[in-house]
Amino acid sequence: MAITPLHDNVLVQRAEPEEKTKGGLYLPSNAQEKQVWGKVKAVGKGKVLKDGGFRAPQVKTGDKVLLAKWGGNEVTYAGEDYLILKESELLAILTD
Repeated sequence: MAITPLHDNVLVQRAEPEEKTKGGLYLPSNAQEKQVWGKVKAVGKGKVLKDGGFRAPQVKTGDKVLLAKWGGNEVTYAGEDYLILKESELLAILTD
């Protein structure tokens, strides 16, 4: 069993928080900030148009995306934490 987003929803796994500062100090878990990027794990079929068709999503599974610090719905599945959010809530696709 897996999570398959509906319509224009996207399943994202947020990147792990930084455990050390640039100076090498370890941060306690309550001081670690949420990362503002993550990896797309699954994508819905697309946005439903007025004529009943779909607009294909611009992101695909495996894309690294920039997201807002707060938003989406947090979900835990099989011991992993994910965010489910609308494609329009994604800010950018990160490229190397």
